[in-house]
Amino acid sequence: MSKFHPETLAIHAGRSTDATQSLATPVYRTGAYLFRDSKHAQDLFGLAELGNIYTRLMNPTHDVLEQRVAALEGGVAAVTLASGTAAIFYTVLNVAQTGDNIVSASNLYGGTYTQFASILPKMGITTSFVNVNDAAQIEAAINDHTRLLFVETIGNPGLDVANLELWAGLAKKYQIPLAVDSTFTTPFLCKPIEHGANIVIHSLTKWMSGHGTALGGIVVDGGNFDWTNPKFNLYNEPDDSYHDLRWAHDLPASLLPAAFALRMRLVPLRNLGACNSPDNAWIALQGIETLGLRMQRHSDNAMAVAQWLLKHPKISWVRYPGLSTDASHELAQKFLHNGFGGMVVFGIKGGKSAGQKFIESLQLFSHVANVGDAKSLAIHPATTTHSQLSAQQLQDCGVGEDLVRLSIGLEHIEDILADLEQAIG
Repeated sequence: MSKFHPETLAIHAGRSTDATQSLATPVYRTGAYLFRDSKHAQDLFGLAELGNIYTRLMNPTHDVLEQRVAALEGGVAAVTLASGTAAIFYTVLNVAQTGDNIVSASNLYGGTYTQFASILPKMGITTSFVNVNDAAQIEAAINDHTRLLFVETIGNPGLDVANLELWAGLAKKYQIPLAVDSTFTTPFLCKPIEHGANIVIHSLTKWMSGHGTALGGIVVDGGNFDWTNPKFNLYNEPDDSYHDLRWAHDLPASLLPAAFALRMRLVPLRNLGACNSPDNAWIALQGIETLGLRMQRHSDNAMAVAQWLLKHPKISWVRYPGLSTDASHELAQKFLHNGFGGMVVFGIKGGKSAGQKFIESLQLFSHVANVGDAKSLAIHPATTTHSQLSAQQLQDCGVGEDLVRLSIGLEHIEDILADLEQAIG
């Protein structure tokens, strides 16, 4: 379906009819699938034939979702998982092992930062954190043990836009895959693979599903990395967890471009089990059908909020990539299309106490630890989503005590601004 525009792909990609001729994609609530005979079962497990075995591995509802998101991102395959956090974790496990290193931008969502800084080191995988767009710092951090570069398209919550061409250029120079968390942008604003990324990650919980009703994550394989590089042992040495298969060499030729996705499905997902549910996958599919419309409205409303806050006497600073005065505006114009996203962050005069008072005074906005909902949301990250970080880590992430994070929803803009006005006081 590559000839179609994104709005069409969001509705039709991956869709097919089953024996019932249902126009809508069904929810397949089953744990297992019948084999036609012994050979069929053997061929499925041996990758001589692709198909359904067990819903932890894949499900027909999952399959439509994976094909749809891969088509939207321009990738060759995708794997859906239980959450965005699981998607990031399995991406790391799919390329790195004990003794290996990740080079990551420091301006990350708090949970990702903690995963990289505190949990992965206990497994022998270390992370070097760098300033998101400091070329010299990024390059200096890369060493012989580096197996992955990681960045968010728009950092959470500081909203710095990543220079994807910089990261992709260094990834290509050192023959290391670049993984991009594109949750804040979705494929309607940015397609990282077009800028040289090899792996794209989304939390489906956010804008992709769009209504805060289901958890999920997804990893898209760009099919554009050479896994035969011998330093990637997981792809070049026999895998004793799967018939001693060498993932970069022994797959059928038609499947080799998707070696990363296949290994993720058949090693970490199969054996660790953070699978998405068919119901949550179905909910994500419903959201994706209107993703283009929603991202435009989120972006338009967020721009109006940012411009309004910029003029307010009780606001000390505002960050939004769409503002011509924003430090990331030039990069945003280069890498983002159709809008600049639905997130706005700002500092309110009076610091932490003023920020907390503002949050508690909101009436239309909901005070929750989520973003990307149709409803407008607000939170104070330093005391919630990033509260587990040290003072230095908060500084590295760009999270000050006065920072308030807004996820701008789809309500009428006059109602959104009225609620902000009364809450600021």
